[in-house]
Amino acid sequence: MPIVQADRLIGIGAALLRAAGASDEEASAVAVGCVNANLAGHDSHGVIAIPTYIDRIKVGHIVPGAKWTIVQESPTTTVIDGHWGFGFHVNAKAMALTIEKARTANVAACTVFRQSHVGRLAAYPAMAMREGMIGLATADSGRSPKHVAPFGGREARLGTNPISIAVPSDLEAPFYLDMATSAVAAERSSSPPPAARKSRRVDRRQRRTANHRSQTISQRRRAAAARRHRRLQGLGLAAMVEVLCGLLTGLGFGVEPTGRHNDGCFMAVFNVAAFRPLKDFKKEVAEFARYLKATPPSEGSPGVFYPGEVEYIREQQRKVSGVEVEDATWDKLRALAGEYKLATELDLA
Repeated sequence: MPIVQADRLIGIGAALLRAAGASDEEASAVAVGCVNANLAGHDSHGVIAIPTYIDRIKVGHIVPGAKWTIVQESPTTTVIDGHWGFGFHVNAKAMALTIEKARTANVAACTVFRQSHVGRLAAYPAMAMREGMIGLATADSGRSPKHVAPFGGREARLGTNPISIAVPSDLEAPFYLDMATSAVAAERSSSPPPAARKSRRVDRRQRRTANHRSQTISQRRRAAAARRHRRLQGLGLAAMVEVLCGLLTGLGFGVEPTGRHNDGCFMAVFNVAAFRPLKDFKKEVAEFARYLKATPPSEGSPGVFYPGEVEYIREQQRKVSGVEVEDATWDKLRALAGEYKLATELDLA
């Protein structure tokens, strides 16, 4: 697997997207968003997705240059139609508008529909976090094919339906949550993992087997009950995300036969200064994080991390060492460069 510096990956991704019809602004938004996901370790939402986006442009599922419109609004709310534009671009514009409304109204929210995949969800609450506000975002995939069965069921009825919340603080590494409500993100479950990830999975499986053998019957029953409870909680969250992003946006539920990917999003922003002084809040969030980190680590643990810290550490490492790109993805990028006669320019010949 080639290891590529982030700046070069952004350049390759943006050039290919422009060749496929994206504007400079759209191409930059998508390429930067994908590579930022790689840097944070969310490779399922990284450059692996760019060939898929280009395929969707070719069949008309993504419309470069689409002008997003405001369907309905109030001083605190906005309903936005993306007209099948790039989700990275449309959703960022929607969050920026919601942040501006929160500056005046202190609390603001929006829904977005008819847009393509929005990428790593944490990017949008982070925009609010950087402005001294709390950002929240949830997303679903509209009526495209589903991956998750409801609790007790055998057939998929739900998406992986992520949730992200970002909080301003005085910490060096940002304090935020970014999670799928399923066991794994859909993109991660459908893409071949690197060998290192396979090795980690084998190690985890071996540890679980060893733990299972050392447990009593009652301990195993309690562990199984806990797993069922966590799954029920996750599926409950997924259903609520579907309500916010599918029903509140008007996208509906279920699967539409053509399978056009259609990310519905609900986002909200809370101006911290409306509740207490921002300076005091940021200081206390940092103290809270340090309080969590002061917990004695459990056996075999590398240490205690607060939400968002692991991604930040990985990002700093990959900015220096580069991003590992799967051979299959690299081959697709090279093929696209050849197709658009950019192989020499992008050094992908």
